[in-house]
Order: sequence, then C-alpha cells, then structure tokens
Amino acid sequence: MAVLGSGPAGFYTAYKVMSSIENAIIDMYECLPVPFGLVRFGVAPDHPEVKNCQDKFEEVASSPRFNFIGNVSIGKDLPLADLRPHYNAIIFAYGATKDRKLGISGEDRLKGIYSARDFVGWYNGFPEHQALAPDLESGEEAVIIGQGNVALDVARTLLSDVDSLRKTDMTHYALDALSKSKVNRVRVVGRRGPMQASFTIKEVRELLSLPSVSFDPIDPALLPPNAAKLSRSPKRLTQLLARGSSHPASQARKSWSLDFFLSPRSFNASKARPDYLSSLTFLKNELNGPDIFNSSATASPTTREISYPTSLAFRSIGYKSEAIDGMKDLGIDFDERRGIIPNDLHGRITSLSEDGTRIPGLYCSGWVKRGPAGVIANTMEDAFDTAESIAKDWENQETFLSGTNGWDALQGSVATKSLRPVSWDSWKKIDVAEKERGKAKGKEREKFANILDMLGVLD
Repeated sequence: MAVLGSGPAGFYTAYKVMSSIENAIIDMYECLPVPFGLVRFGVAPDHPEVKNCQDKFEEVASSPRFNFIGNVSIGKDLPLADLRPHYNAIIFAYGATKDRKLGISGEDRLKGIYSARDFVGWYNGFPEHQALAPDLESGEEAVIIGQGNVALDVARTLLSDVDSLRKTDMTHYALDALSKSKVNRVRVVGRRGPMQASFTIKEVRELLSLPSVSFDPIDPALLPPNAAKLSRSPKRLTQLLARGSSHPASQARKSWSLDFFLSPRSFNASKARPDYLSSLTFLKNELNGPDIFNSSATASPTTREISYPTSLAFRSIGYKSEAIDGMKDLGIDFDERRGIIPNDLHGRITSLSEDGTRIPGLYCSGWVKRGPAGVIANTMEDAFDTAESIAKDWENQETFLSGTNGWDALQGSVATKSLRPVSWDSWKKIDVAEKERGKAKGKEREKFANILDMLGVLD
C-alpha cells in the first residue's frame, strides 16, 4: 500500500491497516525530507503536548513492514501513474496545502497582508515559508480575519512574551522578529457571534490567561442570558467569555478583542505609502433567524460599515486541498469546489457520476477526504474509518490494484531521475542534529527550515 502524506492522516491510516491486515506493507511518500506534516509545521510551539502523537507514529515506523520515502514529491518528482503498477492500494492523505482567500479589494496588492497558514508555517520552520519575513514593526495594531483555533494561535503568538517562547521549538528567526515586534493590540474578527465561533474553549482560556494582556469585555447581549441552563460546552464557553480576562487594562501592556458580526469588505492603502495596508473596512452583519445563540445560525451583511486602522492583517478563513498532477490518469475527478477527493464518506474514492462508482484500490483519508476541519483526534477517527474500509474490502475480496513489490520496483526509476530519497534512518539523523542544535540553545529542538540544510546532515 502506498500512503501519500506523512501527517496524522497518513500515519493513523497506516497504523490501523497494519493492525488489521496481516503482513500488510506500507510505503509512505512525503515531499519533504522530514515527516509528521502539520504536527511538525502546524501545531503551536507552546503546545508540545499535542505532538505526543509522534510517539505512536515512531512505533508505526519501527515496523519492518513500513518504509518511509521522504524528499520525493508524487506528481512532480515521480508521476502518480508510476505508482499504480506496483501497489494493491494507494491512499491519498496529503492534507490541505492551499489557503482560502477572501477575494476583496487590496488583498493581493497591499503589503502587510498575510495568510495565517503561512505565518504559522514561518514560525514553525516550514521550508516553503522560511522567507515570509512578516513586517511586525510598522504598527501596533493587528487584525486577524477568522475565529478558528489557527486565528487564536496567531493572536497568542503576537501577544505572548517572547521569553516564554524561547524554550519551544519555534524557529530562531521568528523569535528574533517577534522580539522586535511593535504589535500590542490584536483584533480577532468573525462573521457571526460568539456562539457560532469555531475556536475551542482551551484556546480562548489560554489567551485570556496571558500575563499582562487584557481582553475587551464582550457585550452581555451577545451571550445567552441563562448560561446555567445550557449544555456543558456552550455553558463553559459563555461563562468564560463573560468572565473575561483577569488582567485589568490599566495594568496590561497588550490587549486583544473578539469582534463579531463583521465581514471584510476591503483592505485599504496608506496615503503616505500606497503599496502598504493602513486600514480594513468591514460590513456589519446580522444573524438570520430569531435565535442568535443557535450555533448553526447564518449571517448576512448589511450596508453599514466600520473601519479599523492596521498595518498588519492575517487571513485565517480555512485551508483547501489541491489535486495532485496525474489524478485524472487514475480516474479521479478532484472536486475543485469543495477541495476534496470524491469518496463514499468512508474513504473509498468514487467517480463524480451520479452512481458514485468506487474506483478499485484508491482511498483517501484526513482533510483531503472530508475538508480541513477538526483537531488531530478528529483526523485519527477519520483515518481509522478509512483503514476499516480498506480492511473490510480486503477481507471481502473486493477488487484492488494488481501491483506488487511497491517501492522496491520503483527505486531504479527514481535513481534515473537524480532524486534523493530520504529513508526513516536518514530522517532520524536529521532529528538528532536538530535536537543537538536545540540543546545548544536551551530548547528541545532547533529545526532546519531549509531543505538543503536538512540534506546537508546526510552528506
């Protein structure tokens, strides 16, 4: 079985299949020389406990029935069609690599506007975003559009005392930039109200607990009046937001707010510097329906506007998966609108036709299967679901691909392309080198953020 992607979706699917199908052999392909996907490049550096899932992934990788093929991009370095003759199954588990855009005036023209995904990748050492160089020194205000957990991660990073981050695995260049940051005020803006926001209670609590950081009180009218009668999660959220921060504004060095019922209309240029952002204009929204506390309530914009001055803005409205070159050769019609591979909801890839015919031997898992939502635990459940489909199909002797030998059969072809595959043992050498670099700086790890530096360890 070939697994494309080495993040949680890929590893959890591999783990479950190896546990369910005797003698199953897994070849896991990853475009970077290092594994773990968003666990390495997406989890906040000050949340090291979230990365404990890597222990399970290490256990999976220790099996003699598992092969890691890093630094090989399927669809670019190695055509997808080349895999088909050599496997019984191909599992697409490569996640969401594209950032959703707002499509409003100034978004692609003005400096000072960043993707939250790119910013998180930048401070986590993702090679693609190493050169981002966000301007944190032009102003004191920052606006984040979106109210999910990634938005709150960005807010917490901007508001935290840099010294509290120095022992994390945040990159040295990000720490240097944050130490010079002038940002002391962050707005986290959403289209709907507090009861429809997608952040988790844990993330809000952390922000409310930051030392020397105050929180603008929320209008009580936006919160349910009888919190005690609510179910557990809405009740805890309501009580938390109503209580607010324990740090009064008079004693705080920085502040933040949750701003509701606003849809971005335009990014506005500075008169003094026409290429730079100076403010953001929003349309005020109204919730549809009488129950503004319903978690599924939708919002519609009005004609009323409000503008906030800022030289720094982050777009955090979700991710989107992209098709891999060569999918059509395998009969896969990628759903561009939804950003997923069409499937039967249990990971079996299907055609886009009305009957949704199963394409034998092809499966998907994680965000490319269901869309970019949820935390790692949700991805684990989703991956197990796909793995159970694979195991059930194998047990029922459904049609699979007829290939054999997997990676062993492909190595000759790879050698002729001057590629440099990275094995699990080679990754462990990079791992050791990063930990040694970190030890010298009093932290667990100092990541290589450049592929050539990663590969340089192996020379």
